[in-house]
Amino acid sequence: MNKKEITASKVLDRVLVLEMVRVTEAAAIAASNLVGRGDEKAADAAAVEAMRKAFDELYMDGTVVIGEGERDEAPMLYIGEKVGGAPGKGPKIDIALDPLEGTTITAKAGPNSLAVLAAAEEGCLLNAPDVYMDKIAVGPGYPAGVISLEKTVTENVEAVAAAKGVKPSEIIVCVLDRPRHSDMIAELRKLGCGIYLIPDGDVAGVIATTDEDTTIDIYMGQGGAPEGVLAAAALRCVGGQFNGRLVFRNDDERERARKWGIEDLDRIYLLDDLAKGDCIFAATGVTDGSLLEGVKRRRDGRMTTDSVVMRAASGTVRWVKGEHRRA
Repeated sequence: MNKKEITASKVLDRVLVLEMVRVTEAAAIAASNLVGRGDEKAADAAAVEAMRKAFDELYMDGTVVIGEGERDEAPMLYIGEKVGGAPGKGPKIDIALDPLEGTTITAKAGPNSLAVLAAAEEGCLLNAPDVYMDKIAVGPGYPAGVISLEKTVTENVEAVAAAKGVKPSEIIVCVLDRPRHSDMIAELRKLGCGIYLIPDGDVAGVIATTDEDTTIDIYMGQGGAPEGVLAAAALRCVGGQFNGRLVFRNDDERERARKWGIEDLDRIYLLDDLAKGDCIFAATGVTDGSLLEGVKRRRDGRMTTDSVVMRAASGTVRWVKGEHRRA
């Protein structure tokens, strides 16, 4: 660990790692009130407000580097917003967050909706603009460079299969179920791969590659760039490989990227480009999914939550079961 990483560890030590779970728990509980109600905006707003209030209980001087949008686009938790209960006094922490990853999922009571955040020392998380990103990810245990966005879909599958010691047809790939992925899905079908299509929630999709119980080997496809940074922070904690490349649909999006200091618009970002140094990743399930169970309301008024918190410096993964009683 270099000097900067040691400094980062000391900074994050002052913010209790488990306290970050309190933040995601608060957002998940708030959003769970609107599961299946068909109102995406209301569910997202509830999660955002609960997360913001929970941050105010933490002793830190936090800055949102990935949030609900830019200052002129979001009412709260916007990029650049200050959070935490010790502005100018507490440790300086950069925060990437998605108070409700899977708003449509929540509104329709689908699987894998999460409240998610990542935290790192100031300057250690990429300020990714709110644009699309081409992504490919695998879990730990593979040789460096086994995947690359410079390779074709077929080349990536064959490389992972060779490293795993199986046929390409035995590889299972997680893909967002979107029309833009039709050509990629057709190529995967031609190889005989198993395809795990998800309706939303690509942070959970990327993390699934790290858990052998999911049987998912590779995540591929195009999703949000902010979610790419969150997923990279999780992989940073538990191991794995990630490639990301920003995708711009118009000049306005290119200008937005330049505003946040991104000059090489064709760059392929590796894991350490997106999240470096010590990182904390925390997530709480809103609805049941492959990673976590959703919020459950019991008949006696109790609520239970299922969360995970990871830390890069120690390589620790903690699974946290919470029980909450109403006042």
